[in-house]
Amino acid sequence: MTVDEHTLVLGVETSCDETAAALVLGGDDVISSVVSSQIDLHAEFGGVVPEVASRAHLESLNPVVARAIVEGGIDPSRIDAVACTIGPGLIGALLVGVSAAKALALAWDVPFVGVNHLEAHLYAAFLEDTNLQFPLVVLLVSGGHTMLVEMRDHGDYRLLGRTIDDAAGEAFDKVARFLDLGYPGGPAIDRASDAGDPDAIRFPRAMMDDGLDFSFSGLKTSVLNYVRREPDVASVDVAASLQQAVIDVLVHKARRAAHEVGATGIVLGGGVAANRLLRAEIAAACAADGIGAFLPSREMCTDNAAMIAAAGWHRLRAVGPSPLDIGAFPTMPLLDQALIR
Repeated sequence: MTVDEHTLVLGVETSCDETAAALVLGGDDVISSVVSSQIDLHAEFGGVVPEVASRAHLESLNPVVARAIVEGGIDPSRIDAVACTIGPGLIGALLVGVSAAKALALAWDVPFVGVNHLEAHLYAAFLEDTNLQFPLVVLLVSGGHTMLVEMRDHGDYRLLGRTIDDAAGEAFDKVARFLDLGYPGGPAIDRASDAGDPDAIRFPRAMMDDGLDFSFSGLKTSVLNYVRREPDVASVDVAASLQQAVIDVLVHKARRAAHEVGATGIVLGGGVAANRLLRAEIAAACAADGIGAFLPSREMCTDNAAMIAAAGWHRLRAVGPSPLDIGAFPTMPLLDQALIR
C-alpha cells in the first residue's frame, strides 16, 4: 500500500496502566486521542498490579477504541492500518492490546503494525512540532526507563546512555511511597517540591561526570537512609532535594550528549518529562547552548496511543506491515527492530 499524508492509522496502547486509542493522519495530525487511566484502581496498592491492569484493559479497550472513532468523526472503513504496542511492558496488558488490534486489522482487512513503545515516545514531540530537524538527542525518562538516544532520522537511532539500575521515575515512585506523599509518585514529588527547599539536603549525583549512563539506585537508598536517621526532617524538603539531584544529573548528561553529537536540540519524552523543574531546566540549558528545546505537552509525555499511531505510520512506510503471528515482548529493547519487521 502507499503510505502518505492521507494514510489514517488507528493506534492502540495497553503496555501498562493506560488504555488508549487514537487516530493519526499522515503520521503527525492527531484526529482523536482517548486515554482511560487506571490510577484510581492502583492507588490503594501504591503501584501497578499487573493482573488488575490486564483486567481493566479487557473492560476498557473496546469502549476506548469506539470513542476514538466517534470523536474522530470517521467511519471505520476509512482506517488504513492498525498500530499497537507490542513491547516493552507488562505481558498480560500487552497481549490484550495486541490481540484486539490484530482482530480489528483482520476484520477491516488492513495492515497491522507492531510498535516499540520506547520508539513511540520518540515521536511524541513530532506530533506537536513537525519542523524538528535531525540530529536530535531524546531524553526518555519514565518509571521504567531512563535513556539518552540520538535520533539521526526516522527509524535511525543510536543509544547513547541508559540507567544501569533504577530509572529516575522509579526512584521518585519509591521515595514518594516511603514518604507517604501519594500515588503516582512522580507527580507527588513534583507537587511536594513546591513547598520544599531543594538545597536543604545534598543528596549524591551518581556518575555525574562518568559517561552518559545513569544510576539512581544509590540516590534512592541515600534518601531512605537519611529519612531513617532524621525522622523529623520535612518531607517537602526531602522531595525537593531528591528532585533537584535527579534533574541535575539528567540535564547535565543531556547537554553533554547534545554537544557530543552536534544535535539541533534536546527532546523530552516519557512520563517524567512532565516534571515542571525538568522542563524549565532543559529549556534554560538549551537556550544557553543555542539549541532547541522540544517539550511535548504533558498529555503527550504520558502513555498515549497517538504516539503509537505516529510511530506505526513511519514504520509502515519504511518496512511495511508486521506479520500477524508476531507476539508481545515485555523486555523489548529500543534498538531490536528485527522483531517487528
